[in-house]
Amino acid sequence: MLKLLFMMVMLIPLSLMKQMYWLVQLYLFMISFIFMFMLVNSSMFMYISYFMSMDLISYGLILLSLWICVLMMMASESINRFNYSKNFFVLNLLMLLLMLYLTFSSMNVFYFYLFFEGSLIPTLFLIIGWGYQPERLQAGIYLLFYTLLASLPMLVGIFYLYNNNNSLMFMMLNNNYYNQFLYLSLLLAFLVKMPMFLVHLWLPKAHVEAPIAGSMILAGIMLKLGGYGMLRIFNILMYIGMKLNIYWMILSLFGGFLVSLLCLRQVDLKSLIAYSSVSHMSIVIGGIMTLNYWGFTGSYTLMIAHGLCSSGLFCLANMSYERTGSRSLFINKGMMNFMPSMCLWWFLLSSSNMAAPPSLNLLGEISLLNSIISWSYLTMIWLSLLSFFSAAYSLYLYSYSQHGDLYSGLFSSSNGSLREYLLLMLHWLPLNLIIMKSEICSLWL
Repeated sequence: MLKLLFMMVMLIPLSLMKQMYWLVQLYLFMISFIFMFMLVNSSMFMYISYFMSMDLISYGLILLSLWICVLMMMASESINRFNYSKNFFVLNLLMLLLMLYLTFSSMNVFYFYLFFEGSLIPTLFLIIGWGYQPERLQAGIYLLFYTLLASLPMLVGIFYLYNNNNSLMFMMLNNNYYNQFLYLSLLLAFLVKMPMFLVHLWLPKAHVEAPIAGSMILAGIMLKLGGYGMLRIFNILMYIGMKLNIYWMILSLFGGFLVSLLCLRQVDLKSLIAYSSVSHMSIVIGGIMTLNYWGFTGSYTLMIAHGLCSSGLFCLANMSYERTGSRSLFINKGMMNFMPSMCLWWFLLSSSNMAAPPSLNLLGEISLLNSIISWSYLTMIWLSLLSFFSAAYSLYLYSYSQHGDLYSGLFSSSNGSLREYLLLMLHWLPLNLIIMKSEICSLWL
């Protein structure tokens, strides 16, 4: 684990040199491939030490972090071309990757909290430094305050755990606590990060104002921090969870349905994809709250799948934005005439977003349906509505942006560069090939 950490740290001085943008990206590719082949056995803890270790839950999310960060650099080519402080951009990205790597490989609850909060700072710099509009300051403040206000009680909860347990190692936390305040303080931070309905308002704002790299990291990794934290922490909240989880379950499923209705009236491309993330994460919350094996494996699978799918959709939205200068669906319609080859990618990623086979989203959603319906038959009503409207807004996104009359403001034809097609392929291939080895997701848990 330390060798990968040192490799990332050594890239920092390289990122500050001139004309090293693509070299850093190639090195990150190399690190992700080295990491990919570190899955040598299927035991629970593969690489274990006091400070950093990796088990099968963190393996998939670290790999996703490395992969998305590489693709972020590939998507942010305009920052390199126009030299928008590109050295600081790469430095910021490496710091973010380091924070995420340390978060997922921490075996101590306090270290986890420290890096969990630390990943907020580079994200904030990304939004404020490379965002497009003056409203990015407001979006940054929303992100900061929502996350910090929910996380401070968690710190108190961690101190309470240490006081009772004399250890903060995840493996040593084997008591089952029946304390409502501990339950609330530990869970609230993760539910805001997911985000759950009613505490989700920071997400659309942050997504709309962020540059493409910010949107990719927010959708791909940041939302998964909440799910990962819940998977870890429910080990000690199992008993009280069986009593109180019903409230979160009702709120998240009903909220997911309302948010999917909201998606159908969005006219901003990025806003629509951001709200669809909230809708998908509501099912993930439901799956984790059932506290059964199907729910845990399904939510984990859907987190990995959503990270790739949502990130790819943001890349597509950015490609349209770079050509038309607008994110509005009214201006970005009829793209099939303008960029016919890109239309296929819109279709592939939109269909993955609505959990069509053979995407990994399908596997995740089937597991979650099993888990949530076995928990209570009444959830079928909300799950059926959620699934239906999930398909509805994905089709709305695809058909509205690709079909119809071409907006008259467009006069030149541009069908995308090799870099853009490679970027989309690297999102879509893992998303649809991992299902061929689908037992690996249940193996991870």
